[in-house]
Amino acid sequence: MTTEAPGCLYFPGTYVAPEIPTTSYRRLVVVWVTAIAVVAAGLVSLSGALEEPPARFVCPPDCGDPPMGRPVVFNPRFTAADGSFSVSYPPTEKAYRVTTQNDGVTADLLDGDGGTLRLFSVPAGGRTPKQIAAELVRTTFPGTRTAYEIPNAMVGYHPGYGVVADYWPQAMTANYSRMRILVMVAVKNELALVAGAVGPYHRFGPDFGPGLPSAANLQVAVDMGRYVNSFRWRGDPPR
Repeated sequence: MTTEAPGCLYFPGTYVAPEIPTTSYRRLVVVWVTAIAVVAAGLVSLSGALEEPPARFVCPPDCGDPPMGRPVVFNPRFTAADGSFSVSYPPTEKAYRVTTQNDGVTADLLDGDGGTLRLFSVPAGGRTPKQIAAELVRTTFPGTRTAYEIPNAMVGYHPGYGVVADYWPQAMTANYSRMRILVMVAVKNELALVAGAVGPYHRFGPDFGPGLPSAANLQVAVDMGRYVNSFRWRGDPPR
């Protein structure tokens, strides 16, 4: 099938066609970069115009306070009758038999190796924490041998003194051949707060103890750590 269409007649000769204009890559890049820079500068200027300047504080004295709420309390808390101090202690459902006295709390560990945890106060009477600790150990367990002093000991986040000693009961009915004693004391406002623990010696290692390196070698001391800094003297802020 043949289709007929109008045709054009070209005459022979020499013709000159104009050159098609082109844009170089360099010029194209310059144009794009310039356009992006103009848009970015406009956005930055707009953002700066809409944003309010931050308040200026001079610290000190305008240092403000950290955003802190009321502390969460998980354990029961003992408060002395005169309000001189308070301290957290283990709940009875955590394998402890707990009794309270006028001067503090006694918690007997009923699982594992056993042992006793004491959290109490004594009048400082002008004595240093080291003197108080030494007197408590000497009068309660005569014949002990000091194992080591606890460096940088703190009670209630207050610098104090700590000592670990060993004791060998002499009674024929004693169940343990070697007992370990741990005492930590801090003094503030002429009131000494004391955290003490006693129980059978049991060397810490990969299969027993808190997991972290420690020379306490006393099972009840693992739990003691969470209560020793819960002490608060009268007037101390909640923590």
